Amino acid sequence: MAKLWETSKDGGLDPAMDAFLSSVGVDQRLLAVDIEGSIAHAAMLGRQGILPERTAAELGRALGALAVQAEEGSLAVDPLAEDVHSFVEAELTSRLGDSGRALHAGRSRNDQVALDLRLWMRRASAELREALLDALRAITELAAGHTRTLMPGYTHLQRAQPVSFAYHLMAWAAALRRDYGRLEDAAARADECPLGACALAGSGLPLDREGVAASLGFARPSPNCMDAVADRDACLELAAACAALLTHLSRYCEEICLWTSYEFGFVKLGSSCSTGSSVMPQKRNPDPAELIRGKAGRAYGDLVALLVMQKGLPLAYDRDLQEDKAAIFDAADTALACAKAFATMVSSIAPDPARMRAAAEEGCLWAADAAEYLVLNKGVPFRTAYAAGRALVLAWESARKGGAFGCSPAVAGLLAALGEAGLAALHPAWQGTETGELSRYLRLDSCVERRDQVGGPAPKAVVRQLEELRAFIAAKAEAVPAPAASIQ
Repeated sequence: MAKLWETSKDGGLDPAMDAFLSSVGVDQRLLAVDIEGSIAHAAMLGRQGILPERTAAELGRALGALAVQAEEGSLAVDPLAEDVHSFVEAELTSRLGDSGRALHAGRSRNDQVALDLRLWMRRASAELREALLDALRAITELAAGHTRTLMPGYTHLQRAQPVSFAYHLMAWAAALRRDYGRLEDAAARADECPLGACALAGSGLPLDREGVAASLGFARPSPNCMDAVADRDACLELAAACAALLTHLSRYCEEICLWTSYEFGFVKLGSSCSTGSSVMPQKRNPDPAELIRGKAGRAYGDLVALLVMQKGLPLAYDRDLQEDKAAIFDAADTALACAKAFATMVSSIAPDPARMRAAAEEGCLWAADAAEYLVLNKGVPFRTAYAAGRALVLAWESARKGGAFGCSPAVAGLLAALGEAGLAALHPAWQGTETGELSRYLRLDSCVERRDQVGGPAPKAVVRQLEELRAFIAAKAEAVPAPAASIQ
């Protein structure tokens, strides 16, 4: 296939160099959006009188037929084509002759590929957001039945304070909602139409850039033609959104790996989302979680590749930018596959409330509340109350080591054994404290229920979070545009 830039057959490219320069193996994924942009361009050329209306209409019909074939999968891209844009033009020329050769008036492959990427990224963002809503739905359904299922909350991977399983899941949802916003932002950054920028300085032909932008659903044409063909900010932002999403999914998958271990035993994954061992019949492995965790690195690499590729490029277009597609395609593909797998995996989670509760009761997760009791009921300065709470913790640990209350003494048993005099002997701040009242105050359910402020773990606070999350999902499900075709 002759190159679009060739004017003679003399001194053609070395075959190895031709293969090295070719991008069709990657950018053939842009076939549908390339045809979509060409249809809008052809119609504009006819409206503006740059091409006869009959020629423009002929081009529109032929491109429409190509679009149908592309959607059906019956339009095979020539692997010898230099790129997908060359293929489409060659295909038109083979069907229409000179009319096919007329389509490129007023545009360059520079603004053409910039347009194709933006059209593709809008679809990618929509498909990723749809998958993210599925993940949020799965989290919502799992959390709904566990607003009173207590478990340890952790800092430094050490048991810290009691929370509910639903509350922990709402923390997952909070970050994934930010990821949803990042994907929206990436789509908004792509919402400028570069078509008509031509190679870098626009065209002397009377193009209607505003009309083309509107016909393709863009908010506006790009404001500077040189920047339009050099700009890959939308690629960076979509890749960054994918990387952030994979960061969050990786963290939550790490928790799933911990929770499904025998040492934690908080949850089990269904057989549909776990695998066995080829040697050890008793094992079920959280492979989907591990693989999502592993794939996060790919998204980071794609983002870094895009950043490094652009950092030293002079304006306007440079061939380095040909490498943008492989990176952004991989970032979006990886994020989409992981989001879908995560949603399926969450739906298969079976919690073990008794195991979670036992872990919460095992430590001194009431310790912060002991200090707060003194602040609230005795007017004790917090640092003094902290020391008094620490003294109670030390007494608990001593009792546990001595076996006075079994291997896991509840604070109620400790306080009953101490009595008011023994409690006061631990620290002066406990003087005059009624142990029964303090015991009720330090029940784990009470500790959680008191934290009913916005964003807190109290059951009614978590119910409010669930309601707000359901409203978010419903609103976004109506607003997010359905992708015209899969990005893959």
